[in-house]
Amino acid sequence: MAAFSAAFRCIAGCRGTHPLDQPLYRCPTCGDLLEVAHDIEALKTRSAGEWMRLFDDRYKRTTWPYGSSVWGKKEWVAPSVRDDMVVSMDEGGTNLFWADRFGRQIGLTDLWVKQCGNSHTGSFKDLGMTVLVSVVRQMIEDGRPVRAVACASTGDTSASLAAYCAAAGIRSIVLLPRGKVTTAQLVQPIANGALVLSLDTDFDGCMAIVQRLAEEGGVYLANSMNSLRLEGQKTVAIEMVQQFDWEVPDVVIIPGGNLGNVSALGAGFDMMEALGITKKRPRIVVAQAERANPLYLAYKNNWEFHAVAARPTLASAIQIGNPVSVKKAIRTLQKYSGVVEQATEAELADAAARADRTGMFNCPHTGVALAVLLKLRERGLIDSKERVVVVSTANGLKFTDFKIRYHDAALDGVTPKYANHPVELPNDFDSVRRAIDASVQA
Repeated sequence: MAAFSAAFRCIAGCRGTHPLDQPLYRCPTCGDLLEVAHDIEALKTRSAGEWMRLFDDRYKRTTWPYGSSVWGKKEWVAPSVRDDMVVSMDEGGTNLFWADRFGRQIGLTDLWVKQCGNSHTGSFKDLGMTVLVSVVRQMIEDGRPVRAVACASTGDTSASLAAYCAAAGIRSIVLLPRGKVTTAQLVQPIANGALVLSLDTDFDGCMAIVQRLAEEGGVYLANSMNSLRLEGQKTVAIEMVQQFDWEVPDVVIIPGGNLGNVSALGAGFDMMEALGITKKRPRIVVAQAERANPLYLAYKNNWEFHAVAARPTLASAIQIGNPVSVKKAIRTLQKYSGVVEQATEAELADAAARADRTGMFNCPHTGVALAVLLKLRERGLIDSKERVVVVSTANGLKFTDFKIRYHDAALDGVTPKYANHPVELPNDFDSVRRAIDASVQA
């Protein structure tokens, strides 16, 4: 059996590759982004059937580290990481929720929501952070001079980085835009012992500073411009296909901010196709908030991209006007019959609340994806019999203030269509009975 390997390479096609344990985020020749390239020919020494059986045998089992749905696909992710260097919290294996009732309401018989927020820190970021922190842990063990790992964040990345670094005993530094992160998100890196720097800027401002820190050396960059993160996140695509008994859905809808997840899922689908597991490609749809919509504007302008000044949005994690991974995202969308659509604040809030009434508990970013689903369905761009997967990126429990303000009609510019209020009553049986009867009759 051939040895499996992976290395960084330039997305612009510059010659040469670079080791994954080198602190490198851009091509040293042209300055463009990097991606992780695997030795596909070596991987082909196992048949498609052998890979599927291996991944199914490992799925959610207890043999370290393969019970994690990321590390259960280790050969496809980071084959050079030694098992004892893996920092894992049982990532992946999240619910592929059959949204039957919501789907029937909008005329879809095969609608699913991939609940990536059902994870250790409550977001899909754990899938990428386990890979990045494991590589850093091995770098430190092998004598590399890494003093700390740092990220800019709108909340979820910082929570994931802090937790994984705490488990590995590595110093973490997070830069957050002051006043733009929920209390639940802010307390996570604080609790895990990170150095939390709250800056008077937005995400793009925090990103500019953390990149300078990484350039000076000793501080390792953990944002999604580091392709190691995307290697873990690509397993979302592989896992959803695995959960469908290795069948590819027709449409996948992803909330888009910094846009790393777009190319990550594309990489997962690419790898399955290259190794003969799949023969079909899904359509990939990116959902953006109208107040932070540079990719949508590029899509409407023949993919000519210009950064924008992102405005405050309820979908705070995707309030990004200059996404780092835009080139990768556009390349993926062009390959996967891509569509980009946007949602207003009212649309995302109402879509999240409407779906909540069918048993979900959606974060505002999932609300953006659901609002875009509604728009595409109404325009006939998604057929009633297509299998559709909406990627839910974070746990709604991180955004309880968003929920409370929606139902209190306290969100600026939003008149809630699905508000639900507690009914305050005296301690009296007849009053309770009348309230129940009125509710049932309504």
